[in-house]
Order: sequence, then C-alpha cells, then structure tokens
Amino acid sequence: MENSIINVRNVSKEFEMHSTFSGGIKNLILNPKLLKSMVNSKTHRALDEVTFSVEQGESVALIGKNGSGKSTLLSLLTGVIKPTSGSITTRGRIAAMLELGGGFHSELTGRENIIMNATLLGQPLKETKNKLESIIEFSELGDFINQPIRTYSSGMLAKLGFSVISHVEPDILIIDEVLAVGDISFQKKCLDVIKNFQKNGTTIILVSHSMTDVKNFCERSIWVKDHRIALDSQSEIVIDAYKEYMLNG
Repeated sequence: MENSIINVRNVSKEFEMHSTFSGGIKNLILNPKLLKSMVNSKTHRALDEVTFSVEQGESVALIGKNGSGKSTLLSLLTGVIKPTSGSITTRGRIAAMLELGGGFHSELTGRENIIMNATLLGQPLKETKNKLESIIEFSELGDFINQPIRTYSSGMLAKLGFSVISHVEPDILIIDEVLAVGDISFQKKCLDVIKNFQKNGTTIILVSHSMTDVKNFCERSIWVKDHRIALDSQSEIVIDAYKEYMLNG
C-alpha cells in the first residue's frame, strides 16, 4: 500500500450548507430566529471514511448512483478540493476530465486553451509547442481552433479537452463520463487512446454509468453507495451487485 500510486485513507468530506434569507433587514430584526438559523449552518457529508489504494497500471472504475459521492472523490484525487479528514497521496502527473470546459477560458481560442491547459497539467511549454499541431489535428476542430471556445458545442469541448490529455502522457488519467459526448468516430478514437495508455502503464480511474465501458476497460470496480464504499472487487462481481441493488433496492 505504501508504494501505491494512489492512496486514500479514511477520507471524509463535508460541505457547509448555509440557510438562505429573503425579506429584508426589517424582517430579520423582528424575527431573531431567522438570524439564528442563518448562523447555525448545516453540513452535508459527501464522503464518509473512504479507504482504498490503486497500484500503478491498474484501471479502476467508480460506479454508483448520482449523488453518491463519486465526483467529490474525483475532485479530491485531483487536488481541486481538500478532505475534511483523512489523507490522500498520489504520485506522478495527473490528467483529468471532470467536466466539459474544465481548465479552459471561454474567451481564449482553442489553440490558446491547448497551451494553457497542457501547462496546467504540468507539461513544459516547449513540449506543448512541439506537439501543438498534432493536438490540433487530433481534435478535428479545423478552423474552429482559432475561435473563442465560448462558440463551441459540448461535443467540440470534449474533443478539445481529450485532445490535450491524449498528448500529455499522464501517470494517472481520471475520466468522468465525458466519453459519452461527441460523435461515434471520435468516441472510438478516445477509447483507442485509453487502451494505448493502459498498454503503457498509465493508471486510469473511470467514472461511468455505462457498465459496458466499465467491463471493457476496468478489471476492478469500486461501488460508492451513500457516500461510502459498498464493494471493492472484480468488475463483474461489483457490477452484478450494483445491478441487483438498482433493480430490487
């Protein structure tokens, strides 16, 4: 476990949920209970004592219903947010697609965003410039590459984002559902890139509601249920248990 590329130990994450108020200052003064309710904010526990490790070269799927805590876990793994308690350690360069347009600036062109995004992912500027034309060709965006990405469709954003990731050679690749966006030919292109990453020993964390993709790419799956890990085992075992739960509760 100490040599794992990803190590998650007793991790919990809580978010504060503040009360909203409307009605003006007068209503607040005349109703002290409203002020008390605003001060006493509640917390939502998105993850509760989660522990697991991932070895280098493993491909692991995270499955579970919406709201179970999967996306929070991905944000923690990438360092976007910090755990309330527990610890997370990772080794090497992490590339992640957590949302369409994540890491991009809407007013910059596709070309400019490639350079910025690759830099944010830890790739040296010189290396990015050497790969720039190859990234653009992979994206299939044509003349749109010189347009602000605020003009892009969701499919075009997915193409741009994955084109950058396909050229940064990450040690850990994290993907959250974005492969469902885009045309069929580009989806196949992305899947081929993932297979190539696997051959080269890249560690992959995949969140998907497609059990077919999970079976095809991940020998191991982790089922996140009610903010905890319900089952961590071979994908076929986890998928069968998850389907049984979804069908019969």
